[in-house]
Amino acid sequence: MATEQTTATQGINITGKALEHIRLAMQKEGIAPETGGLRLGVQGGGCSGLSYNIRFDTQPRERDRIFEYGDVRVFVDPKSFIYLNGMTVEWEETLMHRGFVFQNPNAKKSCGCGSSFS
Repeated sequence: MATEQTTATQGINITGKALEHIRLAMQKEGIAPETGGLRLGVQGGGCSGLSYNIRFDTQPRERDRIFEYGDVRVFVDPKSFIYLNGMTVEWEETLMHRGFVFQNPNAKKSCGCGSSFS
């Protein structure tokens, strides 16, 4: 199994393959990389108590932490950063799953679908 290089910036890691898919999706959604980006967050709910929230945003909010990976920006609100600091976002393509995978060292347990944790 080949090791994939990750880009680390201030506590959030995003693999090269994940960055490729973020770029493509931003183009498809019409999100300008100069002003917009990917928003990562957490919200209450899901099988294990907290769920990951991932979407595009046209601009950062006032208190967001902004992480830059070349031409891709990632926005994380301060409350979510407490849970996401140190996390790696990967892209996975298998027969059973295609999409983003979150490797979070802060999660004490997670559900089978991988989108909920506590």
